[in-house]
Amino acid sequence: MSDEEALDAGTVALDERTGRVGRVVDRLGPHVQLRSLGDGVEWNADPDHVRPVTPEDRLKVRLAETNARSRISYGRNMP
Repeated sequence: MSDEEALDAGTVALDERTGRVGRVVDRLGPHVQLRSLGDGVEWNADPDHVRPVTPEDRLKVRLAETNARSRISYGRNMP
């Protein structure tokens, strides 16, 4: 599978420059457009630094989300 095929619309991908995970929406000029999985905010990313997520990446995202929810539920909304 080529990198272009790996970044088809709908692919869950990691923007390695920002560490953010999102779903590929489109390719626009020299960029890949990603939409975050949680709040739907879109951003442009350099396709040379975007790759499909691995199972390990997915686990890291779920752990971060779980930790964030636990801080809020206990009133400790801290970074």
